[in-house]
Amino acid sequence: MTPLDLPGRTTPAVPATFLAGKDSPRREPVVPQRAEAERAAPAASVPPAVPAAPAPAAVPAPATAPGPTAVHQPTAAASAGPAHSGALRLPEAPLPPSEVDRLVSGAHHDPHALLGAHPTNGGTAIRVLRPFAERVVVETGQGPAELTHQQNGLFTGLLPGSDLHHSAMAEHRLLVSYPGGEPLAQYDGYRARPTLGELDLHLISEGRHEQLWRALGSHVRTVDGVPGTAFAVWAPNAAGVRLIGDLNHWDGTGHPMRSLGSSGIWELFVPGLGEGAQYKYEIRTRDGRVLDKADPLARATQCPPGTASVVTSSGYAWQDGEWLARRAETVHHRAPMSVYELHLASWRPDLTTYREIAEELPGYLKRLNFTHVEFMPVMEHPFGGSWGYQVSGFYAPTARLGSPDDFRYLVDTLHRHGIGVIVDWVPAHFPKDDFALARFDGEPLYEPADPLRAEHPDWGTLEFDYGRTEVRNFLVANAVYWCEEFHIDGLRVDAVASMLYLDYSREGGAWTPNQFGGRENLDAAAFLQEMNATVYRRCPGVITIAEESTAWAGVTRPTDSGGLGFGLKWNMGWMHDSLVYISKEPVHRKYHHNEITFSMVYAYSENYVLPISHDEVVHGKQALVSKMPGDWWQQRANHRAYLGFMWAHPGKQLLFMGQEFAQGSEWDHEQGPQWWVLADDWPAAADHRGVRELVGELNRVYLDAPALWEQDTTPDGFRWLDGGAAEDNLLSFVRYAADGTPLVAVCNFSPVVRRDYRVGLPALAGRDQLWEEALNTDAEVFGGSGVANSRPIKAEAHPWNGQDRSAELILPPLATVWLRPA
Repeated sequence: MTPLDLPGRTTPAVPATFLAGKDSPRREPVVPQRAEAERAAPAASVPPAVPAAPAPAAVPAPATAPGPTAVHQPTAAASAGPAHSGALRLPEAPLPPSEVDRLVSGAHHDPHALLGAHPTNGGTAIRVLRPFAERVVVETGQGPAELTHQQNGLFTGLLPGSDLHHSAMAEHRLLVSYPGGEPLAQYDGYRARPTLGELDLHLISEGRHEQLWRALGSHVRTVDGVPGTAFAVWAPNAAGVRLIGDLNHWDGTGHPMRSLGSSGIWELFVPGLGEGAQYKYEIRTRDGRVLDKADPLARATQCPPGTASVVTSSGYAWQDGEWLARRAETVHHRAPMSVYELHLASWRPDLTTYREIAEELPGYLKRLNFTHVEFMPVMEHPFGGSWGYQVSGFYAPTARLGSPDDFRYLVDTLHRHGIGVIVDWVPAHFPKDDFALARFDGEPLYEPADPLRAEHPDWGTLEFDYGRTEVRNFLVANAVYWCEEFHIDGLRVDAVASMLYLDYSREGGAWTPNQFGGRENLDAAAFLQEMNATVYRRCPGVITIAEESTAWAGVTRPTDSGGLGFGLKWNMGWMHDSLVYISKEPVHRKYHHNEITFSMVYAYSENYVLPISHDEVVHGKQALVSKMPGDWWQQRANHRAYLGFMWAHPGKQLLFMGQEFAQGSEWDHEQGPQWWVLADDWPAAADHRGVRELVGELNRVYLDAPALWEQDTTPDGFRWLDGGAAEDNLLSFVRYAADGTPLVAVCNFSPVVRRDYRVGLPALAGRDQLWEEALNTDAEVFGGSGVANSRPIKAEAHPWNGQDRSAELILPPLATVWLRPA
């Protein structure tokens, strides 16, 4: 059923050669072989409302192929015969041939000024563009009236009076006859008023349309009583834009769009078209080329390797109101945050949809007591091996795992289990694929015109033009979109450093300075400030997180104080230095002691996340446990001790999937985590299970100990006990809750048991000076040797480490011990 037909009608068949784009009565396609699903998928429609007509016979292929812009011409006999019983044949209302040529070639900026119904001398001129049709009859209040074919599929007629011009689209129908078939009842979308209002256009031109996705893209709606789909796309440099898709067998001749003036927006309403229809925009450039482009604002896409956009609307009923209310009251800097990072497509390769993942993931996270999950980018991307970091569909969850509502279900289910959802977001660059954003309307649009700024040297991609109003609006609205439409709780912004510096990965003179001669990308900084300010204003309780690896000042400082406005920043320095330290043989660690302690020099310069992310366990960097020195027992012990140190260090923590059970191999996006090492038949299964038990216990104790998260961003929450015991491979410190309650962490990164090792302990005001082990990474249940301190531990009035009291402890080998007041 063609979307232009009234519901229930059947589309006219067309020659196979036309569908294939060979020997076609139209121009040869720009892409010689479109995806089969794009060429042959049936068109979507609104629910049937009138009885279906029998399918007409196929149109016979023409004997000879006409010129590049020619379309099927009705025969003289067909034009003369009646198309409707009693139909009045109207006099012609022809257009100049040059106008028709522009119209059918896709180079006209205002087809609505020619098509539809328009007052003229002597009545109302009616013009309808129906390539391949034999007859067109319009039903009016004065009765049926047949139009005359002028040329190239344009049918015209002059109706006396102006009633039809003033009538609504729903008050008349077109009856269109194709060879061998019965007349098809249709509405004329070129009678529809623009579906974007003046306010939309004003906000877009100002770059302030914070819900841009509600204006641009495709939207199922009713106009003048007629259901259909409205399309709008920004292509200011285009000479013409046409809609192509399964609605017209990927030939846009009959669906030219109109330009809405200086806004650069092109718009069209298609009656009868509904959810599920696949489409693209056919853009004629100013130099005469024709490009087929996916919709930048598409909210659903064809599953890769298909590249079509898909009309969608959401009927999802959220059930996470209580979660959102609590989130709005949360102050993240003073709240616990323990994040499990995963790649949705490979976390459990046997789970192939968002809904299947929703049945397993929340329970797994709850078992391990994580507070948040972070998804690597879920936005549509053409190449699975990019892991989502080269986005082609910024407004569409990847169709590889289901529909947008399926993704909503996953987020909703996590919320109902008390798990926050963070999504990686990639405004730093985009791929060069021909169907996507690159040179979208034939000229640099989303990317800078200056090639020195446009090309990203590391990833073979293009950077965004952050100085362009509409591009900035596209990205700011996109950040809001994920938070408002999918209830995302946090955006982790990828590759911020590459955005902030004009000379990032560019040698010598291969970059253009800013207007002050500097290397800072001032437009990118302004964009990040605008994005953060807008998200925090519109979305209560959402947090933004920067992956930023340089010393740019004020990344997490509020925008009204001159900062970029992020809530948190990945602490890449801590990650790098601590991994260098822990990867050394214990005998050499004393020479690298400053690398495990240096992070506290700058720990409060920003609000930090401590990341052991996917980036640290791919591309030859090894899995976390495999970075550790020694035999298998020592590797696991180092792994456990390191996690104990990480969870006690100021900052929120993030751990990538597979590292929670110490898998030995790097992450493979095709294979996913090595779940089989936890199976009963795996020789070391108990060892891997022990590490996973530790992670669950780390999170449990962490949640119960405000000292570990309540003052993450203030020096009042931390004090060294002994940060200089390099010879012993040992460090100790105390964390404080807002009410002064302490928790002591002692890390022994030496493979020897240290007995009677004195450690200073804070005085406990108004209570017995008794302490107990809150956690010991050497416990047997975690796969350790079981060396532990008896309970309770009595703090003596023996000053040590700057404290009035202290105790002699047994420190297990390669282990971290946490002590809390008993």
